[in-house]
Amino acid sequence: MKYSESLKKNTDFSKVYQNGTSKSNRYLVMYLLENKEHKNRLGISVSKKVGNSVVRHRITRIIRETYRLNEESFQRGYDIVVIARNPVKGQSYREIERAMLQLGGRHHIVKENENETPVDRAY
Repeated sequence: MKYSESLKKNTDFSKVYQNGTSKSNRYLVMYLLENKEHKNRLGISVSKKVGNSVVRHRITRIIRETYRLNEESFQRGYDIVVIARNPVKGQSYREIERAMLQLGGRHHIVKENENETPVDRAY
């Protein structure tokens, strides 16, 4: 990730949960907090309720890859925590990407024209 790093410490996650704003959809919850830096920090949380470790790691990789490929369209200077909900299990990459970009748009940190996937533009 070119303009980002990972959130790793529990205190960082707690700060985002307590002081940030959240938006959600069927598959994901996104918390957002300004970090006063010129880069984003991304944290991903997938509960054991979602599935076994193979499922949880697959979802984590998809969320991280979605962010990496769309990083240019995200505004910088935020701590972002993405939490996977139970229905995300078994969803395709495109569905998870659409859900994440939708939440970024609802937080007003993704440029609206760029949150359309190539599949959406074909119609």
